[in-house]
Amino acid sequence: MPLIAQLMSVLLFTCLSFAARGEKLRIVTEPWAPYVYEENGKSLGLDYETTAIVFKRLGIDVEWQFLPWKRCLQMLDQGLADGALDIFHSDERDATLLYPGEPLSQVQFVMFYANERPHPFRTLDDLKGLTIGTSPGYLYSPDFSNSPLFTREPAPTHEANFGKLLRGRIDLLITDRRVGQHLLDELNIRNQVTENPAVISRQDQFLAVRRNAGMDLLVQRFGAELKRFKREPAYAELSARYGTSPPTDVNAARTTAASEKTVEQQESGAQ
Repeated sequence: MPLIAQLMSVLLFTCLSFAARGEKLRIVTEPWAPYVYEENGKSLGLDYETTAIVFKRLGIDVEWQFLPWKRCLQMLDQGLADGALDIFHSDERDATLLYPGEPLSQVQFVMFYANERPHPFRTLDDLKGLTIGTSPGYLYSPDFSNSPLFTREPAPTHEANFGKLLRGRIDLLITDRRVGQHLLDELNIRNQVTENPAVISRQDQFLAVRRNAGMDLLVQRFGAELKRFKREPAYAELSARYGTSPPTDVNAARTTAASEKTVEQQESGAQ
C-alpha cells in the first residue's frame, strides 16, 4: 500500500474510532473574547468558530469545556482533555502536545492603566517599583517573570484584574490588546482605563492536542484544512465580524514576532 494511502487510512481510523466509541474529541479552553467565549449559552469567537468549521470538515465531533486556564492545563496533564484551544507554543510542552503548522490567530500583548493613575512606559525598565496584574496559569518570558524591578500579582479572571486596576490595587495589567479592548466595552470602563500603545510581544495561538495514537496525522490534517479555510472569503467575513484582519503574510508576522521579546505566553496562551 502506498505511504499516502497508509497515512490516510490511519487518519480515517482515528476519526472513526471516536465515532465508534460514541466519543467526542474533548477540547478545553478559557473564555478569551473575542477569540473564544460564551454568550447566552452559545459558543462564539473567531478562533472557536474557525476551529468548529475545520473539525466539521474533518468529520470530527467535539465536546467543549470552558474553564479557567490553569484548570485547562491540569486537565491536559491528567489526560482528562484531548486538546486545548488558543494555547501558545511552548518548548516545554512539545513532549506532551502536538501543534499544527498553521496558527489560528496572533495576539498582541499590551498593558492597561487607570486614567486616575497613569503609568505610560516604553520599556520594561520603566516599570520599576510598580505592581503588574497577571493571570494564573499563564507562561511569561524570563525577562518578565524574573525581573526584580517590578512585582507580578495574579488575579483569578481578566475582569478581576480590571477591577483591581480601578481600585488601585495594581498599577498596570497585561493582556492581549483585543481582549482588553473587548473588556473595556463589556465592563463599561472605556472612559476610566487607557491602553499603553507599546506592544510588549506578539504570539501565535494554536489548537494543540495530546500526543496519542493517530493524533499526529489529525494535527497535520487540521493544519492543512485550517490553512485552506483562511484563504476563503468565509474566513475574511468571520475575521471582520470580530474586528480582526486576516494575516497577509504569516511568515513575515512570525519574523517580526521573533525579533521582539516575549513577555506573555498563554499556556495562554490564552491566550
